[in-house]
Amino acid sequence: MAKKTVASLQKGEGRTYSKVIRVVKSPKTGAYTFQEQMVPNDAVKDALK
Repeated sequence: MAKKTVASLQKGEGRTYSKVIRVVKSPKTGAYTFQEQMVPNDAVKDALK
């Protein structure tokens, strides 16, 4: 299934997007979690703020 997703991002407009992964600390438990987002290449810096 993952190969299918990656292959579909290689064609057409998929190259204009980047996957942004952030580490977020939970205020309740103190544990770290990862948040993943697909954002356009020109909006990467805004997504990381």
